[in-house]
Amino acid sequence: MVRARAPSHAGPPREVRIIGGRWKRSKLPVADRPGLRPTPDRVRETLFNWLGQDLSGWRCLDAFAGTGALGFEAASRGATEVVLLERDAALVARLVSSKERLHAEAVCIERADAVQWMARAAPDAFDLVFLDPPFDAPLAMPAMAAAGRIVAAGGFVYVETPKPVEAEAAAAAGLEPWRAARAGAVHFHLFRRPDAA
Repeated sequence: MVRARAPSHAGPPREVRIIGGRWKRSKLPVADRPGLRPTPDRVRETLFNWLGQDLSGWRCLDAFAGTGALGFEAASRGATEVVLLERDAALVARLVSSKERLHAEAVCIERADAVQWMARAAPDAFDLVFLDPPFDAPLAMPAMAAAGRIVAAGGFVYVETPKPVEAEAAAAAGLEPWRAARAGAVHFHLFRRPDAA
């Protein structure tokens, strides 16, 4: 007798891997937390093809860190300063554990509300800001406005959203479209702050 196979309930991945740099193939745990949806490998691969593989000397902010995949990826590729912001205490604990395991000296982890933190940060403080807010929260536009103020001229703001970001919304944040693509339900965009005249 052939038994019917139970349906597989594949949930979110239990871990993600760093795909480039000194910690290539290192794994980061993915906690089972509401709204946590790590950036897929192929999306990160595309993003870092756009940015370039070597981020030596860059100052980066991962504003809704979650697993820290974007921030640790930047540090793995040579960024000299990477700030990870996360307000969920359990996720902060995991980020700290990953930092210690990787000996990620360039990484600083803060428990904070990302939009409020960016509102207090110094202007022009970062070369690259990652924004991957929870899809079910209307945070992308306020976060872009805050990020546009703290990214340096010529720097980049990366945004993941469930629908495309209009050029007008980017312009209101002082940013211009640079690259954009889609992977499944995820629209991902790279914006640039124009160089000072």
